[in-house]
Amino acid sequence: MIDIATQIGAIDRTVSQRTEEDGSETVSVLARRTYKSDPADLWDALTNPERIPRWFLPISGQFHEDGNFQLEGNAGGRILECAPPTRLRVTFGGDDSLVELRLAAGEAGTTTLELEHTVPLAMAQSGAGALWVGPGWDGMFLALGLFVDGIVADDPAAAALSPEALAFSERSVRVWAEAVRESGTATTEQLEEALAISLAQFAPGTEDPAST
Repeated sequence: MIDIATQIGAIDRTVSQRTEEDGSETVSVLARRTYKSDPADLWDALTNPERIPRWFLPISGQFHEDGNFQLEGNAGGRILECAPPTRLRVTFGGDDSLVELRLAAGEAGTTTLELEHTVPLAMAQSGAGALWVGPGWDGMFLALGLFVDGIVADDPAAAALSPEALAFSERSVRVWAEAVRESGTATTEQLEEALAISLAQFAPGTEDPAST
């Protein structure tokens, strides 16, 4: 059984809009969680093509800097930077969609994982664009946490569609919406529209999106 409240609360979420050095406007989605794992093992779970399918999705590609990768039934990209066991930077679904993983050792054999997904403002339209990706990354953080704790599903893709997982996703969408609201990077109308679409995508069949 998934303790939804605990799993949701284990992740810190931040949404921001900023101006890059080249003058371009971007939207950043940042998720952070601490795992009971040392950096080397967590890095291996995140990057080893033999371990990734045990908790996430089958993956293929060339696993080195400037190599390409493809997640089965999901996005692919190019590996821009690989500095084990602390930093991985890739494109994800397009050249302008950048994902960076940062790992830092903590106390008592723990590791803090930060995932930052950055896209052009023109692509995201506003900070509400966080709702297109944030809940999906929450699902990844959840699956990785269960894997680290020794809970391995026979079929991770099917487990992601279980009633428990959908309930987790529904709550995830709503807490990401709150992160957007706190960031001040979207209008009420933009947020309400994104919330409805995100619930339909990540947690179909849930209650009216107005009841946040």
